[in-house]
Amino acid sequence: MSNLLKKEKGFTLIEIVLVLAIAGLLMVIVFLAVSGAQKSRRDTQRKNDIGRIAAALENYASNTNGTYPASAAVAGAALQTYLPAANFLDPQTGDAYGSATPAGPLTFTTGTGSPGGLSYTLSGARTYTVCVGLEQGGQACRTNQ
Repeated sequence: MSNLLKKEKGFTLIEIVLVLAIAGLLMVIVFLAVSGAQKSRRDTQRKNDIGRIAAALENYASNTNGTYPASAAVAGAALQTYLPAANFLDPQTGDAYGSATPAGPLTFTTGTGSPGGLSYTLSGARTYTVCVGLEQGGQACRTNQ
């Protein structure tokens, strides 16, 4: 009779599965929060980079009678004098902006569809727009208009 009243110690299968499910759900929530914060940080870095590029364009223009580089290819080469050699790499890939491999401090491209894609548009000789694609959608632009 004493064996029938004795309770076994331990967890049931349902309790173990429930604890694992809750732990998994919490891990997913934490992962999504961290992932979103990383994307936001990289987008902030991209916005800061185009701000520094815009400042370099202004510095360039101050030395060339207020005109800006005529094309994206010229802009990348011309601005290397005014930009530090490092820190113009996409924060997600580590590649130079708009290129498949690191290619110097700055590489302008013609599109901003993908994150880190950098574009430079010159309107006349005195108005420019620099845009970069963002991971969280859309793009950020700097212009002197």
